[in-house]
Amino acid sequence: MVTEQNHRGCIGRLRFYFVLGTLWEISATQIRYSVPEEMEKGSFVGDIAKDLGLEPRELSERGVRIVSRGKKPHFALSVRSGSLVTADRIDREELCAHSAQCLLNFNVLVEDKLKIYSVEVEITDINDNAPRFLAEGLELKISETTSPGTQHLLESAYDRDVGVNSLQSYKLSSNHHFSLRVQSGDDGVKYPELVLEQALDREKEPVLHLLLTAWDGGEPVRSGTARIQVTVLDANDNAPVFVQPLYTVSVPENVPQGTVLLTVNATDADEGINSQVRYFQVKVPGETSQMFQLNSVTGELSTLQNLDYEEAEFYVIQAEAQDGLGLKGRAKIHVTVLDVNDNAPEVTITSVTDLIPENALPGAVIALFHVHDRDSGENGRVLCSIPGYLPFKLEKKVDNYHSLVTSRALDREEVPEYNITVRAEDFGSPALSTDTHILLHVADINDNPPTFSQVAYSAYIQENNPRGASIYSLTAQDPDSEQNALVTYSIMDSILPSEAPPLSSIVSMNSETGVLYALCSFDYEQFQEFQLTVTARDSGDPPLSTNVSLTLFILDQNDNAPEILYPAFPTDGSSGVELAPRSAEPGYLVTKVVAVDADSGQNAWLSYCLIKATELGLFSVGPHSGEIRTVRTFLDKDALKQNLIVAVTDNGEPPLSATVSVTVAVADSIPEILSDLSSQASPHPQDDSLLTFYLVIAVAAVSSLFFAFIVPLLVLRLRRWWMLQVVQSAGDHVGGIPSSQVLGIDGVRAFLQTYSHEVSLTTDSRKSQLIFPQPNYADTLISQQSCEQEEPPLPTQSLFQGKDEQAFCQVNFVL
Repeated sequence: MVTEQNHRGCIGRLRFYFVLGTLWEISATQIRYSVPEEMEKGSFVGDIAKDLGLEPRELSERGVRIVSRGKKPHFALSVRSGSLVTADRIDREELCAHSAQCLLNFNVLVEDKLKIYSVEVEITDINDNAPRFLAEGLELKISETTSPGTQHLLESAYDRDVGVNSLQSYKLSSNHHFSLRVQSGDDGVKYPELVLEQALDREKEPVLHLLLTAWDGGEPVRSGTARIQVTVLDANDNAPVFVQPLYTVSVPENVPQGTVLLTVNATDADEGINSQVRYFQVKVPGETSQMFQLNSVTGELSTLQNLDYEEAEFYVIQAEAQDGLGLKGRAKIHVTVLDVNDNAPEVTITSVTDLIPENALPGAVIALFHVHDRDSGENGRVLCSIPGYLPFKLEKKVDNYHSLVTSRALDREEVPEYNITVRAEDFGSPALSTDTHILLHVADINDNPPTFSQVAYSAYIQENNPRGASIYSLTAQDPDSEQNALVTYSIMDSILPSEAPPLSSIVSMNSETGVLYALCSFDYEQFQEFQLTVTARDSGDPPLSTNVSLTLFILDQNDNAPEILYPAFPTDGSSGVELAPRSAEPGYLVTKVVAVDADSGQNAWLSYCLIKATELGLFSVGPHSGEIRTVRTFLDKDALKQNLIVAVTDNGEPPLSATVSVTVAVADSIPEILSDLSSQASPHPQDDSLLTFYLVIAVAAVSSLFFAFIVPLLVLRLRRWWMLQVVQSAGDHVGGIPSSQVLGIDGVRAFLQTYSHEVSLTTDSRKSQLIFPQPNYADTLISQQSCEQEEPPLPTQSLFQGKDEQAFCQVNFVL
C-alpha cells in the first residue's frame, strides 16, 4: 500500500518536467540514463554533450543549463568533461518509496537557440536497507484452550527496497508448538501468521519465547528479527471479526480537519470481557499513519491533517480489532481523495529578453516559459493566452512549454514598449488563472529620415542687416530615438544671382540647431533673392537625410538718395546754364530735372520741388515730372541769370533727397546773350579779358563764314543742286544735336563748341533770326511725356523762297 502511494506521488511531481534526450533512443528529443542509488556526489551518469551533439566546451559557450523549476536539483553538468553527474547522494527510497520504477525527469535548455531537451534518469535500487519490524518484541496472548491449527496474525516486517532487494521470506525459530505460514496480499506484501501446531498447557509453559527472522533477496542478503513472547491464557475462544473485510470511501481533498470519513465495526462471539473490542490503526512507516485517526472505542476514522490530492490520491489503512484477551481481527480501509480545483496554474519563465529591435522578423522568440497545474483532469488542463491586439503569439512546445514570439513587424515609433500579460487559465469550475507580466522594450532602428513641416520655405530679410545676425531657423523632426534622432543641418546647394558674392561669404548654418546666420550685410540693389538647398541628416547607421528648399527674399530699405542724371555737373569745372527766350509764354518748358533712385517700390517714388530761386514766382517745377516751366512772361527787370535750386526727394522712411542747381539764361538772341554775358562782372579781370577776346574772334569768324556762303550762293544759283546737298547734310547734323545744351558762364568757348542752334539769315543782317528749338528730354523713372508746347521742325525741302524777292537761307549755325 505504501509503495503504491509513494509511487503515485513521485510520478505526479515529475510528470511536468522538461526532457532533453535519452541514452536509449526513444525519440529525437529525448534522452534516458540509468544510475544506481547512493552514488557519490559527482558520479558519472551519462555523456550529455555527446547526446546533444555538442563538444564539451560548447556547454558553457551556448549556455546549456539544467531547468529544475525550483526543485532541488539531483544532477549537474560537468563543463570540463561534458558529462551529466550526480549533484548529491540519491536515496531511491526517499524519492520513490516502493514504486517499481523510479524515474527523475528534468530539462536541459540550450540558451543560445532556446531549444529544450528532455532527460529521464532511472534510479535503480541497491540492497541498502535490511528488513525490520516496527517493534523488536511482539507479545501474543493465546488461550490454552486454543485448538491446534489456529492462526495468529503477526506484524509484518518492512523493507524500503524494492524488487529482489525487498522482503522475500520469514523464518521462525524451532519450537514444539508453533509453525510459520506466510500469506501474500493483493499488494504483494507478505504477512506472517503463527499457526498453533500443538495444544498449549499453561501449567507446563505459561510463556513461550520465539524468534521471527525476515530475509530479503539482495546481494548480500540482509535480515531483521523480532522476538515473540507468547503468553498462555485461559479460555478466550473467539477473535474479533469485522463486519466487512474492506471499507472504501471517497472524500474531496478540501474537507476540514477532523472530518469523520467512516466507521468500522467488529464483533466478538465471546461474552463478557472477552467480547469487548477496541480498534487500532496498524502503524506503517510513512505519512499514512499521520493523516488519519481511528477512534479506539467507536471505530470512527477521521482526518488528522488536511488532505491534498496533489500529494496523494489514494490511501490504504489497516484497521485492527482486539478483544480483552488479545485476540485480533483486521480489515482494510481504502480512502480515495477526490481532486478539487484548488490550485491555480503555475508559470515558470525559463528564458526571457526585455529588448528586441524593431526590425526583428516575425517569429522572433521573446520568452520561453513552462506552465503547470497541480490539479488533475480538467482542473489541471491549462490554456495560455495573450491579448489579441498585440503583435505577438504563443507557440506550444514539448512538456507544456510555450514560447512567446512576434507575429508581425514592430514599429518603435508607434509603440516603444509592450507590457505583455500572459494568462494561464485552467478548465476547472470555477476556473483559476495566473497572470504573468513581461515588459518588452522595442529597440530603435534608424528607419525614419528627418522630416520638415513644409515642402519649401521662404523668408523675407531687410537689407542692411547686421553681420552675424540670425536670419532664419529650420527644424526637422526625426521620430527615431537617441543617436538616430540626432539631426544635423548643412547647406548642400544654392542658386545665386550672377552679381552675388560666393555663398561662403553670404550665409552659414549652425549644423546642430539649423539656425541660418548672415555673414554679410545684404544689399537689395545688388541682388534681391537667392535659393538654398538645406539637408537635414540624422546620426544613424546608415544615416538618412531629407532636403528642403529655402528661398530668401531681400526687402528693400530706403538707403539710397536720389541721383541727379540731368542736368549733369560739367567735368571741366564750369556751371551748367539753360537758355530761355525773353518772349517765352507762361508754361514754357525751360528744362527738365531727371533723377533716379536705386531703391525700389515707394522708396524710388521721386518728387520734385523748387526750394530756392532768384525770382520767386517766375519758375515752377512739376512735382512728379521734374519739368521746369515759366510761370509768367519775363520782364525787363528780370535778371538775365536765374539761379534755381531744385530738391529731389524719395518716398522712403525716412525720406532721402538730393539737390541740383540750375542756371537759366534769359535772352532773345545770341548777341544779346554775349552782351549780357560779357557785361557780367568777373572776380578775375584777367579771365574776363580773355573771354572777351575769344568772343570777338568768334563773332568775326561767324561774320566771315556768313559772307563766304551768301555771296557764292547768290552768284551761283545754277549750282542749287549742290547747295541742296550741303543744306541736307547740315539738316541731318541739326537733328542729331540735342535741343538744349550747357553754356558755361565761366567758359564761353566750351559753350560755343557744344551748343547748337538753328539760325535763319537773310541778305539784310538786321533781319537775321536766332531760333531756339524745343528741348528734348528723357525720364528714366516716369513714362516719357511729350512737351506741352511743340514747335514744328524746320523745313528742309527748300532753301530759297522768292517772296518779295527776298532770298532766305536756313543753315545750321554752330557757335
